[in-house]
Amino acid sequence: MSDPVMFTLDPDERVTHWYNILADLPTPPPPPLHPGTREPVGPDDLAPLFPMELIGQEVSTERYIEIPEPVLDVYAQYRPSPLYRARRWETELGTPARIYYKYEGVSPAGSHKVNTAVPQVYYNKLSGITKLTTETGAGQWGTALSYASALFGVECEVWQVGVSYDTKPQRRTLIEVFGGKVHRSPSQLTESGKAFPEGHPGSLGIAISEAVEVAAQDPATKYSLGSVLNHVLLHQTVIGQEALLQLAKAGERSVDVVYGCAGGGSNFAGLVFPFLRENLVGGAGTRIVAVEPTSCPTLTRGEYRYDFGDTAGMTPLMKMYTLGHDFVPSPIHAGGLRYHGMAPLVSHAVHEGLIEAMALHQNECFEAGVEFARSQGIVPAPESAHALAAARRDALAAKESGEEKVIVIGLSGHGLLELGAYAQFLSGSLEDDALSETELAEALGSVPVV
Repeated sequence: MSDPVMFTLDPDERVTHWYNILADLPTPPPPPLHPGTREPVGPDDLAPLFPMELIGQEVSTERYIEIPEPVLDVYAQYRPSPLYRARRWETELGTPARIYYKYEGVSPAGSHKVNTAVPQVYYNKLSGITKLTTETGAGQWGTALSYASALFGVECEVWQVGVSYDTKPQRRTLIEVFGGKVHRSPSQLTESGKAFPEGHPGSLGIAISEAVEVAAQDPATKYSLGSVLNHVLLHQTVIGQEALLQLAKAGERSVDVVYGCAGGGSNFAGLVFPFLRENLVGGAGTRIVAVEPTSCPTLTRGEYRYDFGDTAGMTPLMKMYTLGHDFVPSPIHAGGLRYHGMAPLVSHAVHEGLIEAMALHQNECFEAGVEFARSQGIVPAPESAHALAAARRDALAAKESGEEKVIVIGLSGHGLLELGAYAQFLSGSLEDDALSETELAEALGSVPVV
């Protein structure tokens, strides 16, 4: 028999609780602040946007939070997601490193986003909410929330970043197949959207403003966010908890480095926070690396400051690495990584030196993605290709040194709806677009002084 390449879990090994990193951080992160008073926000401040169950999870310091049975029932359709040993890619690279990837593309919507969409819709349904509004960049979050909303009979309205709306009509169609209603952002449906000219490429910050504005006007409507907030990151930790159990089944006693792409921070945190717990509590020495695009280098070139999560300044002020809430990134194809800020929990961990960060050009990422696809048979999402490219560098360094290190990668979704981007890469027309110092200084000029 050939050596195993896929590792899964038995039904009695399923993950039944989300892991909360707040219980184990050496220092607590700074609290979010009310945009008006600049005082720490309380539950009442968040109630217009979120149900109390999610607000409770947002502030909880309980180490493990039980996953409700109706959510587990949906998870059972695709979880545990497989952990693969990338043996063919290892051979292609000629590396002694052992490379594993945790694959979230097996979910109904094709990415990790379903992990939080399902509980978010479930808790909103319990509280009597009939409609959810949200934003989406590449379209993965809008797809996942529309799917989850269909499961629980909740209406879903999505503001999609303009450049993605224009270039990825198949994403719009998929959202509509699942029952969601899609608008191009910025739109003329909100005051936030009307502030921008027609044809503006949009940003996640603008789309968030539009979705929040609509939700705040109707008591039967709530807002749902696909990344950044604590409760979203919490729901994603099923990924890393499964990966640790699967790595043990693969015979690995330790992991040298974990790579994940980072935009708002949810898929990254979901993979790495359980590994970070092993470092903090168990004394493991795993390097944890967030990989972002050079055109939107939030962690590597942003500033750790209080800033708004949206462009219009309607959200609480969050202490995070930010490029400025007015920042509009270039229209790279990794739409899920085009956010001006980073999740406060991820930002805090980076600021405390618990997590590293690096930024890569998109051509290097697509090159790694194509090489991975030709050896492993999976076309990765452009976002995930950032993690692959970073791991590729490490694997080639191991080739030179002869080190038999263990590398783990978060493959957050498939790229089968991103073939237009791959076509551009294969034709040689894909451009790298690093953020200039002038653009960075201008964007940071909008960050409030707190």
